[in-house]
Amino acid sequence: MSGSGVKKVAEVAAKATKSIDWDGMAKLLVSDEARKEFANLRRSFDEVNHQLQTKFSQEPEPIDWEYYRKGIGSHLVDMYKQAYESIEIPKYVDTVTPEYKPKFDALLVELKEAEKQSLVESARLEKEIVEVQEMKQKISTMTADEYFERHPELKQKFDDEIRNDYWGY
Repeated sequence: MSGSGVKKVAEVAAKATKSIDWDGMAKLLVSDEARKEFANLRRSFDEVNHQLQTKFSQEPEPIDWEYYRKGIGSHLVDMYKQAYESIEIPKYVDTVTPEYKPKFDALLVELKEAEKQSLVESARLEKEIVEVQEMKQKISTMTADEYFERHPELKQKFDDEIRNDYWGY
């Protein structure tokens, strides 16, 4: 990759880093395993970005051809200089992104839908946890009528069994 091409990649990486809301994404994680994987992703991203900013964004030092002419001889150095200057590094043409961008966009739509479903399910589970904790505290002093108020389907089942003269044996 040419020096200017590498600089452009480094600039794009720097802009991408600024637009990523790492803290916002970290707040959405619920499990320790997810947090650990997220930390690995962030560390890897930072390492690659650091390399792009330092190692690959620098222009190569110019070759001091005169220094080599003095020690080796001008004919051999001129031959190497001509060969060096004739090297053309081809420009990178991205053929992968157009192929996968529609798939990626479709996955983003799926992700948003899954996120919505996950938030709804999470709210339902939080509510259920609160109910179970309340039930746990009240179970020792709760009457059957209070229990059946919360679980009318069980009351109906027991009433049906009594009505049908089914006593469990």
